[in-house]
Amino acid sequence: MITGTGITRTFKQRGGVLAGREVKALRGVDFAIPKGGAASFIGESGCGKTTLGRIIAGLEGYDAGEIVIDGTAMSSLRHRQRQPYFRRIQMIHQDPYSALNPTRTIHQTLDAPLSLRAKQTGRSRAWTDERAGELLALVGLDPGYVLPRYPHQLSGGMRQRVVIARALTVDPEMLVADEAVSMIDVSLRLGILALLKDLRERLGVSVLFITHDVATARYIGDDGELYVIYRGQVVERGHVETIIADPVHPYTQSLLSAIPVLHGLEKPGEQPVVPTEALNESHHDAGCLFARRCPFRTDRCENELPLLGRGEGFPQEYACFHPERRDVIATPIG
Repeated sequence: MITGTGITRTFKQRGGVLAGREVKALRGVDFAIPKGGAASFIGESGCGKTTLGRIIAGLEGYDAGEIVIDGTAMSSLRHRQRQPYFRRIQMIHQDPYSALNPTRTIHQTLDAPLSLRAKQTGRSRAWTDERAGELLALVGLDPGYVLPRYPHQLSGGMRQRVVIARALTVDPEMLVADEAVSMIDVSLRLGILALLKDLRERLGVSVLFITHDVATARYIGDDGELYVIYRGQVVERGHVETIIADPVHPYTQSLLSAIPVLHGLEKPGEQPVVPTEALNESHHDAGCLFARRCPFRTDRCENELPLLGRGEGFPQEYACFHPERRDVIATPIG
């Protein structure tokens, strides 16, 4: 189990007329990801979901709050003591083209972490070669074909499978997939999503999926939790199916209204919720962070910050003074 409480992260703008201005990437985020479970962070670009994923994977620091892994608070440990915990959480990056060293063969790429593990555990050299082949086969690749090749000799989908195989070299307990299919050809995306789902079921590994696409979040873990993030704040949280079928926050409704009408997927209702203006991070809002763009805002929204919580009549948590079922998602087609 990995939990986070009140996680905050602030960056300073570099260069330009806004140099030195503080940008609040995360504003007190809480989350919980169970062993073998699935969770998805969704939101538009710049909402803070990738920063949160990097913090969970130990690749980014945080300013305040607490992360607890299997009952151990990370703030109570020194940097070196945290490493074994974060090593069990592996990141699958968005870009499979830059995630692999172009000067190394796939065999060399997998051999580096496997050789280190072999040295630590007293295993033989033969084990590293055998394990490399096993991992490639596990992610649906032919070891004989892939191992001697360089990244540029493989397709985008194959490279992403290699990235996943590399993450599995340390036997992780969680995979953090950051927009893992956004840079892959559309025809190959379903295969990668199916692979992540299969790894979760076969290996018992947890999957944290970071995306702006609600449909992919649903595919990875229809039994998991969905966190809708806006400007560093979780504005709606609950079971994936509940939020997709019955969203109550206007921002969530606007995201779902953008889903294209495709066979087998949700479609927009007759009255999609559309933000009234473009996102402008230069505003320092005193009230609801979505108020300036919300078509349903009131004076209270502009002056008071709603906190995430569960209200009467709704199963999910939300941060909104005017939650309402606005019927933006119709019954799935087919």
